[in-house]
Amino acid sequence: MSVTVLTALSHAWEGRMVEIVDRLPGIAVGRRCVDLADLLAAAAAGHGDVALVSADLRGLDRDALAHLGAHGVAVVGASPDGDEEQERRLRQLGVQRHVHLATPGEDLVESLTVHAAAGVAVASGPQQTWPGQDPPTAPVALVTDSTPPPVAPAEAVRGRVIAVWGPTGAPGRSTVAVNLASELAAAGAPTVLIDLDTYGAAVAQLLSVLDEAPGLASAARASELGTLDLMGLARLAVEVSPRFRVLTGIPTPNRWPEIRPAAVEQIIDLSRSLGAFVVLDLGFAIEDDEELSYDTAAPRRNAATLSGLAEADDLLLVGSADPVGLQRMVRAVQGVGQVASPTPRPVVNRLRASSVGADPRRRVEESLARFAGVEGITFLPEDRAATDAALLAGMTLAECDPDSELRRAIAQLAGTFSGVVAPARRASGRVLRRRRP
Repeated sequence: MSVTVLTALSHAWEGRMVEIVDRLPGIAVGRRCVDLADLLAAAAAGHGDVALVSADLRGLDRDALAHLGAHGVAVVGASPDGDEEQERRLRQLGVQRHVHLATPGEDLVESLTVHAAAGVAVASGPQQTWPGQDPPTAPVALVTDSTPPPVAPAEAVRGRVIAVWGPTGAPGRSTVAVNLASELAAAGAPTVLIDLDTYGAAVAQLLSVLDEAPGLASAARASELGTLDLMGLARLAVEVSPRFRVLTGIPTPNRWPEIRPAAVEQIIDLSRSLGAFVVLDLGFAIEDDEELSYDTAAPRRNAATLSGLAEADDLLLVGSADPVGLQRMVRAVQGVGQVASPTPRPVVNRLRASSVGADPRRRVEESLARFAGVEGITFLPEDRAATDAALLAGMTLAECDPDSELRRAIAQLAGTFSGVVAPARRASGRVLRRRRP
């Protein structure tokens, strides 16, 4: 195959690399880009198949690499002499293949052609990670044709991602997300809660975590710079109780441009190794606002929610049990079906007879089955006293009022994921105290 290469390299040795690449069979240098903006423009215009970049390219970050990949341009790192520091920097950004001036010609051809084909595959559309089955929740032993050794190596356990999403109108997304994560952790499963709501992040307030504590914004910034790793994420995710970590959201909504989709994807991917469950508290808006902008490379406010939905293994669609909330829920079922996301599992919150009439469970089931075609609804009762007390204390329901009807309903919901039976009602219980960060 014929491969066109775009270069964005240090001026000190770019000429030598271009001369070497241009002599390779089936390889041609299509454009020598002077900076990152020139490279992104050339990629968007379809002028190349592979980009050769150096670690000192100013402005190069994870979001820029995602932009190149979205236009079918694979990225190969380059350095003058195989510098390990430059290679490490590019690997942290996600560039896995590297060449230098002394790389043999046949290796150069292989690197450029293989990655060009990979770039075309990425641009052709998203690939389902786990076709036809759920992601594994236990280590998978490596199998060979020969007799296996006494102890077979195993792949790392990957945490399950549960997205909590719902339409506008404050149906209780954050309350459900916080208490679901708390119950999963209480069941013995290390759990990470990530606040990805770019319109009204509330997890920090619900759990009495200081807004000034480093959280999602710090993790996203480190991801963009290529310095975020598992240990770094663990330091940023506050441990509010045993086995329960929280990555707080952006303190003010106007900081949403800092949360780029490529960074969100890496944060979620690393969180899978940090906990058995990863719970995402998502914002309400899922419109692809990129379509409303002339600059298609501009930041998108809804990208964090859309990325969270695309990365999730399970989706809880939270709606409120009142006429307006149910109407919004019906439309939300239709809307979320238009974006990359798992099949939604409906959760009707604040169930009460005063808002929908006698026998509220039956009425809601009939309405959603008729207008949205959904079944298997999880109902969460209205329990204003318990939620108010928990909000005032900055605690979870399990800490503040473990015997409340709402707490036990959420514990049963968590049990469907963890396999742990919800605790029985008890006369009294010890209240846990929040560990301050």
